[in-house]
Amino acid sequence: MSHRVLIPVDLQAPPILPAGVVAHSLSGRTMGTTWSVQALAARSVAQETIAAAVEAQLQRVIDEMSTWEPGSHISRFNRAPAGSWHALPEGFFTVLDAALTMAVDSEAAFDPTVGPLVDLWGFGAGSVQQGAFRPPDAALLEATRQRCGWQRIVLDRTQRKVQQAGGVHLDFSGIAKGYAVDRVAQALRECGCVSWLAEVGGELSGQGVKTDGQPWWVALERPPQDDSPGMVVALHGLAIATSGDYRRYVDHDGHRYAHTIDPRTGTPVRTAPASVTVLHRQCMVADALATVLTVLGEEAGLSFARERGIAALFITREADGFRESLTPALAAMLE
Repeated sequence: MSHRVLIPVDLQAPPILPAGVVAHSLSGRTMGTTWSVQALAARSVAQETIAAAVEAQLQRVIDEMSTWEPGSHISRFNRAPAGSWHALPEGFFTVLDAALTMAVDSEAAFDPTVGPLVDLWGFGAGSVQQGAFRPPDAALLEATRQRCGWQRIVLDRTQRKVQQAGGVHLDFSGIAKGYAVDRVAQALRECGCVSWLAEVGGELSGQGVKTDGQPWWVALERPPQDDSPGMVVALHGLAIATSGDYRRYVDHDGHRYAHTIDPRTGTPVRTAPASVTVLHRQCMVADALATVLTVLGEEAGLSFARERGIAALFITREADGFRESLTPALAAMLE
Protein backbone atom coordinates (compact mmCIF):
# COMPACT_ATOMS: atom_id res chain seq x y z
CA MET A 1 0.00 0.00 0.00
CA SER A 2 1.35 3.45 -0.90
CA HIS A 3 1.68 6.09 1.79
CA ARG A 4 1.39 9.84 1.60
CA VAL A 5 4.30 11.69 3.19
CA LEU A 6 3.98 14.50 5.74
CA ILE A 7 6.91 16.86 6.32
CA PRO A 8 6.51 19.55 9.02
CA VAL A 9 6.62 22.93 7.28
CA ASP A 10 8.87 24.42 9.96
CA LEU A 11 11.14 21.38 10.19
CA GLN A 12 14.70 22.29 11.05
CA ALA A 13 17.57 20.12 9.88
CA PRO A 14 18.38 17.61 12.59
CA PRO A 15 21.91 17.73 13.97
CA ILE A 16 24.48 15.43 12.39
CA LEU A 17 24.93 12.30 14.42
CA PRO A 18 28.29 12.09 16.20
CA ALA A 19 30.57 9.25 15.24
CA GLY A 20 30.23 5.97 17.05
CA VAL A 21 26.66 6.25 18.30
CA VAL A 22 25.01 3.08 19.50
CA ALA A 23 21.39 2.12 18.81
CA HIS A 24 19.27 0.98 21.75
CA SER A 25 15.82 -0.62 21.68
CA LEU A 26 13.85 -0.89 24.92
CA SER A 27 10.27 -1.72 25.84
CA GLY A 28 8.05 -2.60 28.78
CA ARG A 29 4.64 -2.18 30.36
CA THR A 30 3.24 0.84 32.15
CA MET A 31 -0.07 2.57 32.89
CA GLY A 32 -2.04 -0.47 31.74
CA THR A 33 -0.38 -0.39 28.33
CA THR A 34 3.07 -0.73 26.74
CA TRP A 35 5.99 1.59 26.14
CA SER A 36 8.90 1.46 23.72
CA VAL A 37 11.99 3.52 23.00
CA GLN A 38 14.43 3.52 20.11
CA ALA A 39 17.38 5.72 20.95
CA LEU A 40 20.85 6.61 19.74
CA ALA A 41 23.55 7.53 22.23
CA ALA A 42 27.31 7.63 22.64
CA ARG A 43 29.02 4.38 23.64
CA SER A 44 29.60 5.82 27.09
CA VAL A 45 25.83 5.79 27.77
CA ALA A 46 24.85 2.33 28.96
CA GLN A 47 21.51 0.84 27.94
CA GLU A 48 20.80 0.18 31.62
CA THR A 49 21.16 3.91 32.28
CA ILE A 50 18.64 4.73 29.57
CA ALA A 51 16.19 2.07 30.79
CA ALA A 52 16.41 3.28 34.39
CA ALA A 53 15.81 6.90 33.35
CA VAL A 54 12.75 5.96 31.28
CA GLU A 55 11.24 3.70 33.91
CA ALA A 56 11.77 6.31 36.64
CA GLN A 57 9.80 8.89 34.70
CA LEU A 58 6.98 6.46 33.91
CA GLN A 59 6.75 5.41 37.56
CA ARG A 60 6.65 9.06 38.57
CA VAL A 61 3.59 9.62 36.36
CA ILE A 62 1.89 6.57 37.89
CA ASP A 63 2.71 7.67 41.44
CA GLU A 64 1.24 11.10 40.80
CA MET A 65 -1.63 10.58 38.35
CA SER A 66 -2.92 7.00 38.23
CA THR A 67 -6.50 6.61 39.47
CA TRP A 68 -5.86 2.84 39.47
CA GLU A 69 -3.31 3.23 42.28
CA PRO A 70 -4.94 3.97 45.66
CA GLY A 71 -1.75 5.55 47.00
CA SER A 72 -1.17 7.96 44.11
CA HIS A 73 -1.41 11.72 44.58
CA ILE A 74 -4.54 11.90 42.45
CA SER A 75 -6.29 9.08 44.33
CA ARG A 76 -5.51 10.69 47.69
CA PHE A 77 -6.86 14.00 46.42
CA ASN A 78 -10.03 12.33 45.15
CA ARG A 79 -10.68 10.85 48.61
CA ALA A 80 -9.81 14.01 50.53
CA PRO A 81 -12.39 15.93 52.61
CA ALA A 82 -14.08 19.07 51.34
CA GLY A 83 -12.12 22.25 51.90
CA SER A 84 -8.72 20.57 52.18
CA TRP A 85 -5.72 22.00 50.34
CA HIS A 86 -3.10 19.83 48.64
CA ALA A 87 0.46 20.71 47.64
CA LEU A 88 1.12 19.36 44.16
CA PRO A 89 4.27 17.75 42.78
CA GLU A 90 5.58 19.44 39.65
CA GLY A 91 4.19 16.94 37.15
CA PHE A 92 0.71 16.85 38.69
CA PHE A 93 0.59 20.64 38.70
CA THR A 94 1.76 20.86 35.07
CA VAL A 95 -0.92 18.44 33.87
CA LEU A 96 -3.73 19.96 35.95
CA ASP A 97 -2.81 23.47 34.81
CA ALA A 98 -2.78 22.37 31.17
CA ALA A 99 -6.06 20.48 31.60
CA LEU A 100 -7.81 23.53 33.06
CA THR A 101 -6.46 25.71 30.24
CA MET A 102 -7.83 23.20 27.72
CA ALA A 103 -11.18 23.14 29.54
CA VAL A 104 -11.52 26.90 29.21
CA ASP A 105 -10.40 27.03 25.58
CA SER A 106 -12.68 24.16 24.51
CA GLU A 107 -15.68 25.44 26.49
CA ALA A 108 -15.74 22.25 28.60
CA ALA A 109 -15.27 19.72 25.78
CA PHE A 110 -12.28 18.75 27.93
CA ASP A 111 -12.77 18.48 31.69
CA PRO A 112 -10.35 16.91 34.20
CA THR A 113 -13.18 16.46 36.74
CA VAL A 114 -15.02 13.97 34.52
CA GLY A 115 -13.86 11.01 36.65
CA PRO A 116 -17.24 10.19 38.26
CA LEU A 117 -18.82 9.97 34.81
CA VAL A 118 -16.01 7.75 33.52
CA ASP A 119 -16.68 5.42 36.47
CA LEU A 120 -20.44 5.60 35.99
CA TRP A 121 -20.18 4.36 32.42
CA GLY A 122 -17.80 1.55 33.40
CA PHE A 123 -14.53 2.86 31.97
CA GLY A 124 -12.72 3.98 35.13
CA ALA A 125 -10.87 2.52 38.11
CA GLY A 126 -13.94 3.04 40.31
CA SER A 127 -16.45 1.61 37.83
CA VAL A 128 -19.96 1.28 39.24
CA GLN A 129 -21.02 -1.11 36.47
CA GLN A 130 -21.77 -4.58 37.74
CA GLY A 131 -22.22 -7.54 35.39
CA ALA A 132 -23.43 -6.81 31.88
CA PHE A 133 -23.14 -3.22 30.65
CA ARG A 134 -26.21 -1.03 30.91
CA PRO A 135 -26.62 2.72 30.48
CA PRO A 136 -27.30 4.51 33.79
CA ASP A 137 -30.77 5.87 34.43
CA ALA A 138 -31.41 9.59 34.00
CA ALA A 139 -31.58 10.40 37.72
CA LEU A 140 -28.25 8.77 38.50
CA LEU A 141 -26.64 10.39 35.47
CA GLU A 142 -27.80 13.85 36.53
CA ALA A 143 -26.68 13.31 40.12
CA THR A 144 -23.24 12.27 38.89
CA ARG A 145 -23.00 15.26 36.56
CA GLN A 146 -23.52 17.55 39.54
CA ARG A 147 -20.24 16.27 41.01
CA CYS A 148 -18.33 17.33 37.89
CA GLY A 149 -17.31 20.66 36.42
CA TRP A 150 -13.83 22.13 36.01
CA GLN A 151 -15.10 25.38 37.56
CA ARG A 152 -15.12 23.61 40.94
CA ILE A 153 -11.32 23.37 40.87
CA VAL A 154 -9.55 26.08 42.88
CA LEU A 155 -5.90 26.10 41.78
CA ASP A 156 -3.37 28.31 43.52
CA ARG A 157 -0.75 28.66 40.80
CA THR A 158 1.56 30.76 42.94
CA GLN A 159 1.87 28.18 45.72
CA ARG A 160 1.22 25.20 43.43
CA LYS A 161 -1.64 23.74 45.42
CA VAL A 162 -5.26 22.80 44.80
CA GLN A 163 -8.37 22.70 46.94
CA GLN A 164 -10.73 19.73 47.16
CA ALA A 165 -14.18 21.30 46.86
CA GLY A 166 -15.89 18.12 48.03
CA GLY A 167 -16.50 15.03 45.90
CA VAL A 168 -14.27 16.29 43.08
CA HIS A 169 -12.75 13.32 41.28
CA LEU A 170 -9.91 14.20 38.92
CA ASP A 171 -9.17 11.97 35.94
CA PHE A 172 -6.21 12.68 33.66
CA SER A 173 -6.81 9.79 31.25
CA GLY A 174 -7.16 12.24 28.33
CA ILE A 175 -3.79 13.90 28.89
CA ALA A 176 -1.46 11.92 31.20
CA LYS A 177 -0.23 9.45 28.56
CA GLY A 178 0.92 12.32 26.39
CA TYR A 179 2.64 13.93 29.38
CA ALA A 180 4.38 10.61 30.07
CA VAL A 181 5.78 10.63 26.51
CA ASP A 182 7.11 14.17 27.05
CA ARG A 183 8.77 13.08 30.31
CA VAL A 184 10.37 10.07 28.62
CA ALA A 185 11.71 12.30 25.85
CA GLN A 186 13.17 14.68 28.43
CA ALA A 187 14.75 11.76 30.29
CA LEU A 188 16.37 10.54 27.07
CA ARG A 189 17.77 13.99 26.42
CA GLU A 190 19.13 14.33 29.95
CA CYS A 191 20.87 10.95 29.98
CA GLY A 192 22.76 11.71 26.78
CA CYS A 193 20.67 10.36 23.90
CA VAL A 194 21.11 12.34 20.68
CA SER A 195 18.16 10.93 18.72
CA TRP A 196 15.08 8.90 19.66
CA LEU A 197 11.54 7.72 19.06
CA ALA A 198 9.58 7.37 22.31
CA GLU A 199 6.14 5.76 22.56
CA VAL A 200 3.62 5.12 25.34
CA GLY A 201 0.35 3.42 24.48
CA GLY A 202 0.47 4.56 20.86
CA GLU A 203 1.35 8.21 21.53
CA LEU A 204 4.79 9.15 20.20
CA SER A 205 7.51 11.78 20.21
CA GLY A 206 10.53 11.85 17.93
CA GLN A 207 13.80 13.73 17.72
CA GLY A 208 16.65 13.59 15.22
CA VAL A 209 17.37 10.87 12.69
CA LYS A 210 18.25 7.18 12.59
CA THR A 211 21.74 5.84 11.90
CA ASP A 212 20.99 5.74 8.15
CA GLY A 213 20.17 9.45 8.18
CA GLN A 214 16.47 8.87 7.65
CA PRO A 215 13.94 10.53 9.97
CA TRP A 216 11.82 8.54 12.39
CA TRP A 217 8.99 7.78 9.97
CA VAL A 218 5.73 7.12 11.83
CA ALA A 219 2.44 6.03 10.28
CA LEU A 220 -0.65 7.95 11.37
CA GLU A 221 -2.95 5.48 13.12
CA ARG A 222 -6.13 4.47 11.31
CA PRO A 223 -9.13 2.38 12.40
CA PRO A 224 -8.51 -1.36 12.00
CA GLN A 225 -11.00 -1.79 9.14
CA ASP A 226 -9.73 1.23 7.18
CA ASP A 227 -7.60 0.00 4.27
CA SER A 228 -7.29 3.32 2.44
CA PRO A 229 -3.79 4.69 1.70
CA GLY A 230 -2.17 5.87 4.90
CA MET A 231 0.14 8.72 5.84
CA VAL A 232 3.61 8.76 7.35
CA VAL A 233 5.21 11.72 9.08
CA ALA A 234 8.82 12.63 9.74
CA LEU A 235 8.72 12.85 13.53
CA HIS A 236 11.53 15.27 14.35
CA GLY A 237 10.81 17.74 17.13
CA LEU A 238 7.20 16.62 16.93
CA ALA A 239 4.72 14.42 18.81
CA ILE A 240 1.61 12.57 17.70
CA ALA A 241 -1.50 11.38 19.56
CA THR A 242 -4.64 9.57 18.41
CA SER A 243 -8.08 9.17 19.95
CA GLY A 244 -10.16 6.34 18.46
CA ASP A 245 -13.55 4.85 19.29
CA TYR A 246 -12.13 1.38 18.56
CA ARG A 247 -9.64 1.47 21.44
CA ARG A 248 -12.07 0.96 24.34
CA TYR A 249 -15.79 0.58 23.84
CA VAL A 250 -18.90 -1.43 24.66
CA ASP A 251 -21.54 -2.48 22.12
CA HIS A 252 -25.04 -2.48 23.61
CA ASP A 253 -28.44 -2.70 21.87
CA GLY A 254 -26.95 -1.79 18.52
CA HIS A 255 -25.03 1.23 19.82
CA ARG A 256 -21.30 1.66 20.40
CA TYR A 257 -20.40 3.38 23.68
CA ALA A 258 -16.80 4.56 23.41
CA HIS A 259 -14.72 5.39 26.47
CA THR A 260 -14.51 9.11 25.60
CA ILE A 261 -17.07 10.97 27.72
CA ASP A 262 -18.56 14.27 26.59
CA PRO A 263 -18.38 16.35 29.80
CA ARG A 264 -21.12 18.64 28.50
CA THR A 265 -23.72 15.84 28.37
CA GLY A 266 -22.25 13.30 30.78
CA THR A 267 -22.55 10.53 28.18
CA PRO A 268 -20.11 8.74 25.86
CA VAL A 269 -19.62 10.61 22.61
CA ARG A 270 -22.21 9.25 20.16
CA THR A 271 -21.28 11.08 16.94
CA ALA A 272 -17.52 10.94 17.31
CA PRO A 273 -15.20 10.39 14.36
CA ALA A 274 -13.74 6.90 14.20
CA SER A 275 -10.40 8.49 15.02
CA VAL A 276 -8.71 11.85 15.43
CA THR A 277 -4.94 12.26 15.17
CA VAL A 278 -3.13 15.43 16.23
CA LEU A 279 0.46 16.54 15.62
CA HIS A 280 2.01 19.00 18.08
CA ARG A 281 5.40 19.74 19.58
CA GLN A 282 4.16 18.62 23.00
CA CYS A 283 2.64 15.17 23.28
CA MET A 284 0.66 16.27 26.35
CA VAL A 285 -1.06 18.93 24.24
CA ALA A 286 -1.56 16.57 21.28
CA ASP A 287 -3.17 14.01 23.62
CA ALA A 288 -5.58 16.54 25.11
CA LEU A 289 -6.42 18.05 21.72
CA ALA A 290 -7.21 14.61 20.26
CA THR A 291 -9.75 14.18 23.06
CA VAL A 292 -11.21 17.66 22.53
CA LEU A 293 -11.63 17.18 18.79
CA THR A 294 -13.23 13.77 19.32
CA VAL A 295 -15.77 15.26 21.72
CA LEU A 296 -16.51 18.20 19.42
CA GLY A 297 -17.06 15.92 16.43
CA GLU A 298 -15.98 16.44 12.85
CA GLU A 299 -17.70 19.72 11.96
CA ALA A 300 -17.10 21.64 15.19
CA GLY A 301 -13.73 19.94 15.68
CA LEU A 302 -12.46 21.00 12.26
CA SER A 303 -13.57 24.57 12.95
CA PHE A 304 -11.84 24.56 16.37
CA ALA A 305 -8.64 23.17 14.84
CA ARG A 306 -8.62 25.57 11.88
CA GLU A 307 -9.00 28.59 14.13
CA ARG A 308 -5.97 27.50 16.19
CA GLY A 309 -3.73 26.20 13.42
CA ILE A 310 -3.86 22.62 14.73
CA ALA A 311 -2.56 19.85 12.47
CA ALA A 312 -5.19 17.12 12.70
CA LEU A 313 -6.64 14.19 10.76
CA PHE A 314 -10.30 13.19 11.21
CA ILE A 315 -11.46 9.76 10.01
CA THR A 316 -15.22 9.31 9.94
CA ARG A 317 -17.26 6.14 9.45
CA GLU A 318 -19.72 6.07 6.57
CA ALA A 319 -22.01 3.39 5.21
CA ASP A 320 -19.53 2.39 2.50
CA GLY A 321 -16.29 2.82 4.43
CA PHE A 322 -14.33 5.73 5.85
CA ARG A 323 -13.89 9.38 4.94
CA GLU A 324 -10.94 11.53 6.01
CA SER A 325 -10.73 15.27 6.61
CA LEU A 326 -7.48 17.18 7.03
CA THR A 327 -7.07 20.54 8.68
CA PRO A 328 -5.15 23.16 6.64
CA ALA A 329 -2.17 22.85 8.98
CA LEU A 330 -1.91 19.13 8.27
CA ALA A 331 -2.64 19.46 4.53
CA ALA A 332 0.24 21.96 4.28
CA MET A 333 2.60 19.18 5.39
CA LEU A 334 1.74 16.85 2.48
CA GLU A 335 4.60 16.39 0.05
